[in-house]
Amino acid sequence: MSFFNSDVVRAEMAEISELQEEVYNNVFKFPTLSKDDQKYHVDVLEKLLDKQKVMYTRLSLSEDPEAKEMKKRIVESASMFGLPQGVDMNLLFNDMTQAVGLMKDQIDKTP
Repeated sequence: MSFFNSDVVRAEMAEISELQEEVYNNVFKFPTLSKDDQKYHVDVLEKLLDKQKVMYTRLSLSEDPEAKEMKKRIVESASMFGLPQGVDMNLLFNDMTQAVGLMKDQIDKTP
């Protein structure tokens, strides 16, 4: 069975897409959102990162040619955003998760 024919993978991809859309729809409004809405937005972002990390791990473990190609495109996209070639994507996900944690702390500190 192809990697992308798996019901689990397809459901996860659909959820990632929905979460991405929700994050993108609010990213520019973030500074004007209420504190509760900012917390919610950051929680959605954290959930998105977790799901992306799991999906990347699945892609990395798969022998399916389509999964390997998608992983390659993710790495290439990261390079287009200025990340060095060969960067460990798991380190990137961990750094992004820490940044989200800092965002949460900042929101909590804001009166």
